[in-house]
Amino acid sequence: MSAKITLGSNGKLLVPNHPTIPFIEGDGIGPEIWKVAQKVFDTAVAKAYNGERKIEWKEMLAGEKAFKQTGEWLPAATLQTAKDYIISIKGPLTTPIGGGIRSLNVAMRQDLDLFACVRPVKWFKGVPSPVIHPEQVNMTIFRENTEDIYAGIEWKAGSPEAMKFEKFLLEEMGVTSVRFPGDSSYGVKPVSSQGSKRLVRAAIKYALENNLPSVTLVHKGNIMKFTEGGFKNWGYEVARQEYGDATFTWDEWDQLKKQFGEAHANEMQRKALHDGKLLVKDMIADNFLQQILIAPKDFSVVATLNLNGDYISDALAAEVGGIGIAPGANINYNTGYAVFEATHGTAPKFAGTDSMNPSSVILSGCMMLEYMEWKEAAELISSALQAAIMRKRVTIDFYNLMNGATLLKTSEFGDEIIANMGVVIGDAQLKKSSSL
Repeated sequence: MSAKITLGSNGKLLVPNHPTIPFIEGDGIGPEIWKVAQKVFDTAVAKAYNGERKIEWKEMLAGEKAFKQTGEWLPAATLQTAKDYIISIKGPLTTPIGGGIRSLNVAMRQDLDLFACVRPVKWFKGVPSPVIHPEQVNMTIFRENTEDIYAGIEWKAGSPEAMKFEKFLLEEMGVTSVRFPGDSSYGVKPVSSQGSKRLVRAAIKYALENNLPSVTLVHKGNIMKFTEGGFKNWGYEVARQEYGDATFTWDEWDQLKKQFGEAHANEMQRKALHDGKLLVKDMIADNFLQQILIAPKDFSVVATLNLNGDYISDALAAEVGGIGIAPGANINYNTGYAVFEATHGTAPKFAGTDSMNPSSVILSGCMMLEYMEWKEAAELISSALQAAIMRKRVTIDFYNLMNGATLLKTSEFGDEIIANMGVVIGDAQLKKSSSL
């Protein structure tokens, strides 16, 4: 009998054996990749737990399907369902033209206060990549999801609102750096201590729980000193004040250098890292975008603001095979609310062709299963997908970049993953018996 996932008094999710999980199939290619993904999830859960666990799926509406049926792009009932059931998953959604909603994805994140956009980026062996050593890319991005430029506070040039705002800047705030008054659009960039700290807190906790070596605060604080610079400073405060026994920070190193000299500061850092402390460091965003090409192995967990995180996540995805294989989640670690999603667009011209790669939504489902602590099912899917890639039985995006590959349709690729689950389970059993 199905039941809701709930949040325990200790802040941990309570997941029944037959949880109800809402889904949005998505627009464009969404329905066909969702159909494949759902079949993969159901098979993996059944095989991993010998039929003792099962997901009961509940559709909720958003996007074009919602608009056709209800006249709304994002019905209030959908948002309430996502809250009631805590965990949900979605395909790609179109961006409405007009109607007062800039982005359905952003609207969901803000209404549910899903403050962390979590994007793990790692390479699957055999996936074509434009870099020489994609195996060195293994990072998890924590992107602040509710503030920054994406808060949507902006006014079009020439509008009454823009003119009123401009007048306030020029006449009351003494601003002299508006290059073209009367001809400028304006956007506001809110960045708060509270929003920054909860994001960095989640990133540090994730790194510690997964025994990872570092958290890097990526920012443009050299230019935007009170917003991006504030993010960096507040991030270091969290590390020092809340995780001081478990971390060593670069600003701590800087203080030691000023007090005792560089040699002593370096020695203290070496000792801290030798003792297993988490290194919390920072890097200017443009330098970081260079370093992920030059030395990606130097980074494990990255915490950054909304706009930077958007650029960084997709740049890293390109290094490991593209956004078509990139998973993502939007999470509030305080309430437990989480929406897992395909990170690519709707690709409407390919809708109904049964040709696109469903890996983004499938791997997002793996993240969902891990969040539920159904890790065995997640690992089974991941290993079976890796086997499909190694056998070069892939969809057209990878087929065009591989020599000797077999071209599969979206549905056939899902069946290939499922077929490989038996091989993965057989190999695991063989290893277990040989070790006895």
